[in-house]
Amino acid sequence: MKLRTVLMGAAAMMAMAPAAHAERGSDGQLNLILWQAPSTMNPYLSGGTKEVIAGSLALEPLAGYDAEGNIYPRLVTEIPTLENGGIAEDMTSVTWTLRDDITWSDGSDVTAEDVVFTGEYCMHPEGGCSQLAKFEGITSIEAVDPKTVRVTFDAPRPDPFSAFVGAQSPILQKAQFESCLGANAPTCTDQNFSPIGTGPFRVTQFLTNDTISLEANPEYRDPEKPAFATVLVKGGGDAAGAARSVLETGEFDYAWNTQLAPDVIAGMEAAGRGKVTAAFGSLVERIHVNLTDPSSSLPEGERSTMEHPHPFLSDPAVRKALSMAIDRELLVEIGYGPAGQPTCNYVPAPEAWASDNTECLTQDIEGANALLEEAGWVKNGSGIREKDGVPLRMTFQTSVNAVRQDFQALIKQWWSEIGVETELKTVDASVFFGSDAGSPDTLQKFYADVQMYADNFDGTNPTPYLAKWTCNKAPSPANQWQGENISRFCDEEYDRLVNEVDGVMDADERAQMGRKMNDMLTKDSNAIIPLVYRGTASAHANSLGGVELNAWDSEIWNIADWTRVEQ
Repeated sequence: MKLRTVLMGAAAMMAMAPAAHAERGSDGQLNLILWQAPSTMNPYLSGGTKEVIAGSLALEPLAGYDAEGNIYPRLVTEIPTLENGGIAEDMTSVTWTLRDDITWSDGSDVTAEDVVFTGEYCMHPEGGCSQLAKFEGITSIEAVDPKTVRVTFDAPRPDPFSAFVGAQSPILQKAQFESCLGANAPTCTDQNFSPIGTGPFRVTQFLTNDTISLEANPEYRDPEKPAFATVLVKGGGDAAGAARSVLETGEFDYAWNTQLAPDVIAGMEAAGRGKVTAAFGSLVERIHVNLTDPSSSLPEGERSTMEHPHPFLSDPAVRKALSMAIDRELLVEIGYGPAGQPTCNYVPAPEAWASDNTECLTQDIEGANALLEEAGWVKNGSGIREKDGVPLRMTFQTSVNAVRQDFQALIKQWWSEIGVETELKTVDASVFFGSDAGSPDTLQKFYADVQMYADNFDGTNPTPYLAKWTCNKAPSPANQWQGENISRFCDEEYDRLVNEVDGVMDADERAQMGRKMNDMLTKDSNAIIPLVYRGTASAHANSLGGVELNAWDSEIWNIADWTRVEQ
């Protein structure tokens, strides 16, 4: 893959072009609905997309990705390259220069020390940073002067754009967060709910798992933006209700993640108030297998931890059989239509990184039964397979969503045909994707045997996304249950590849290593069982102008350019 250092793609130029509206705030209120209600505005304390999107209203990274996946500057003067000296000749460091016209929403200057602090915040060993993989291999982050930051790596980096690039890795204000390092991070409620940022809006009220109220940032660098004076972000409900509130009732302007069957969306769009748009990036609906024991018979603090292997999902034959039994083509047909594709890959894009593995695309109930039989899992009188007194009984959890519940029902049936008994569990999306370390129902805590969800990565470099699955990133009490390695996958060879891939100069060789890591997670181990390569889909009103869905960054990446238009 050729390194993409396009300074200004067409979409980025549009995002930074002069505003069409006359003055800041002239278009009144913008109403957004994120039916999975955000639990924080700090994306470093949650792996959920809802928190990344909410946070991007106020917080910004040094650089972002436009709708075509091109990197473009946000808080910096230009994208570092070898030609302009921003990337060192030996490719072991990248230097960023902050713009002079950027201030925090409280009026204070943004400095290199804020960037240095943000790195310290996420890299703190007790902080449980959910974006830690983006900082893999960084040996130092230093302020060269008040407006210059140098990030140094432990090996040459052909693509140094991970930390501080994209909405998942924004800059935090040191003055606001300096008492929130390490174990204190989740306790800083005021900071996490109302971060001081550089984005187009600032928080005026945050009601966890309910609503967020924001107003135009008076310090925003473009005096004519944003067009909207206030923003209301409503959380809760479900995907159908959110889509309906935009497409049929007109109560809201924008609904995130309209994960609905194609015929349902078509029926709503017939009202003529708005439309659903989709963009393909790296989003994969998948099942995660818990390789550790979630049993409630274990003491609290030991459930779903690396010290206790799963009693039957530790068997590779069981995991492979679970994958073989699934009809992915049917899942796409009922759940996504043209907005989905069956896949066997955790990393479906860019094309060079996508494995040619297609084995899982053919459902094989007979083969799955034979595999389990050969591995010694024999059906008892009730048709449930067991071995050494351990039955194949599982809890399968996911968030409340009509498409996911349809998937659960079908998959439960297919698994019953291979002798696996499955109990279905649904969790309110705001809780499931939340960051409450005290909740038993978060995806990070994983008090179930398997669970289903989807997420994606910023930009077109999958290495930080693949780096999430190293042994040291498993969630546990030691990291506030905020680790990224949800399946508790642990393989020394995989860790070695993660440590080496970013230092490989040849693009083809890097992609080859990426495909190998993808296969280790999926077809080799089935720790992750991919189902559907999904398009990012959201609904917006016809009266909303400037919307350009982005599958490579926060999908509302250019919200500063949104306007109210006449119909």
